[in-house]
This record gives sequence, C-alpha cells and structure tokens, in this order.
Amino acid sequence: MVRPNNPARPNPARRPYLRRAAGAAAAGAAAVGLLLSGCGLQPADSYVPDADPGLIQPIEGLPDPAPLTVTGKNFTEQLILGKISVLATKVAGFDVTDLTNIPGSQPARELMVSGQADMTWEYTGTGWIAYLGQTEGIADKQEMWQAVHDADLANGLTWGDPAPMNNTYAFAIRSEAAEELGVDSISDIASLPVEERTFCLESEFNSRPDGMNPMLEKYGIPRGSPDGVPDENIGIYDTGAVYSATDAGECNFGEVFATDGRIDSLGLTVLEDDLAYFPAYNGAPVFNTKALEEYPELVDVFALITPLLTDEELRKMNLEVDVNGQEPAEVAYDWMISKGLITAPE
Repeated sequence: MVRPNNPARPNPARRPYLRRAAGAAAAGAAAVGLLLSGCGLQPADSYVPDADPGLIQPIEGLPDPAPLTVTGKNFTEQLILGKISVLATKVAGFDVTDLTNIPGSQPARELMVSGQADMTWEYTGTGWIAYLGQTEGIADKQEMWQAVHDADLANGLTWGDPAPMNNTYAFAIRSEAAEELGVDSISDIASLPVEERTFCLESEFNSRPDGMNPMLEKYGIPRGSPDGVPDENIGIYDTGAVYSATDAGECNFGEVFATDGRIDSLGLTVLEDDLAYFPAYNGAPVFNTKALEEYPELVDVFALITPLLTDEELRKMNLEVDVNGQEPAEVAYDWMISKGLITAPE
C-alpha cells in the first residue's frame, strides 16, 4: 500500500530546485488558522506507545510540567520522524503536544516560525529553496546545512546537525541489470551502448529547466543526441509508477527519491551521483530558538538519534509503512527499541 503523501509523491516544498509559489506563505498561515481552531492543537492521530528510558534518559531539572510541541508534515517519512521525536521527548521528560501529521509544508513551517510549535524535522534543501527562496541548491551536505542554518536564525529557528539521510532525487536500476551492465554511478551510463541508456521519469523532472536535460548535459550524454540519449529512450510516467516501470524493465534507469521504501522492496540499486548534480536534502531536527534556549538539553537528546538516520534505515522504515501497512508510530517505536534509544515498559 503506497500512501498518497509518501516521499515519492509530489510535495511542493520538498522537491529539489522547486521555486516558491506566490502566496504560499499566506495560504499556509490560513491553513494553520483552520488547524488550530475548534478543539485545540492535538490531532486525532497522536498515539504513540508507552516507552521507558534507554540511551535517552530523563533530563534532570526540567520544570514540571515542561511543555513541548512537536510538529511535522503528513507523508510517510515525516510521520515516522515525527513519532520518533514525540517518543524521544516524552521519555526525556517533556509534556508533549503531538502536532505531527500537518497537511502541508507551509502550515508546518508557519507553526514553527510563529512559535506555536517547538520542534520538527526538515530537509536542508527544502529550507534553502522552498522556505528561504533560493533558486539553486548546494550539493555538499555540510555547506548546504550551514547555509540554511545561518539564514534561518533570522526567522527564530535553529537547525540541529544533519542526519546522514539525504532524500534527494536519484536514479535507480534493477540490481541484476546493474551487475549485467556494470554500472555503479551515473557517469557509468555514458559508457553503455545508446540503446541501453533508457530512462523512466515523472513529468515534472522531465520538463524542469533544472531537471533531466541539464543533468544529462553535466554527465556528457546530452538529450536528443545520437551519441547521448535519444528522445525515444525516455519514458514519462505518473508519479510513483516510475518504480514499478523500472522494476519491470521498461527502462534501465528510473528517477526515484533516495529514501523511498520501494527501492528495497523492488530490489533496486541507487546509482552514485558522482558529479554531485543533485542538491543535498539531508534531514535535520529544527528547533524554535526560544524553546531551545529554554531547553538546551534538546540538542543532546537528538544528538543520540540523528547519526542513526541513514538512507538505508529510512528506506526500511518507509517500507514498513508504505508496503507492509504498519502504523508510523509502531515503526518509530520498534526502530528506537532496536537502537536502544528507548526500552519497552516492564
């Protein structure tokens, strides 16, 4: 089961290079107003299992209560990360309001900027391009993080250290075809016969002025050239169908998102972006700066979590939700138990 808002689906604030839509911030603020009206902040799906301390221990000297609001967006990966945050902060001793599962990136951003939420997970490329209005991403992970960290301080937000996970665009190939063709990186495609340079794309990436065509130029296999990638070698598919088409052999190389669970479930191999065409989209905890000044120990809590969040770990967790039908809260709980971050109540 693939949920409508998982990372492989269009989500305007998350896609690499996406320009900020006019009026998005105003629309987001209006949506937040609707979300916060009525019966209060807590959404219907705020369940997480009970947990006891593990590597994450209760913070000494917290006030009683120590209120903290966690927010996040409503696609699979964000739901999982949000539940990880709720579990971690509860075990650390906070009185947590679970405001994850917010429908849309701009409403979630507005909650953070306005101070109505204290913590979320965000992607460096999203912050830089969609929220801060930059037109080009940065491929280097640390440079991308530093740029968005420094710029967002003016908005009252402090970015924690980035995780290894990088949910950017990527190209994947059937693992057996990768072995047969001898390809490990995108550069290797140039050494293949022209008839093997076949691609499955979603329409957005195909048509963007900063999408497929400049990528092929950078890798020396220009589109339309008989020595590059002829137009007939490129198939356009609905979002999400690229994965199944690549697995079925309708093309050799499918456009994917690097932490999508279907990469593993279908036995695909992600090619190395060895010329660093795609910008960094590393996930990182983001804190409202005032909340972080009040609770500086939050940095230590998330420092235990962030280094463990690799592409491989996120793909496994996303798969459990999108393919195996598990609940994000249960997947987050099981993962944290497996890493010793929390323990099951006795």
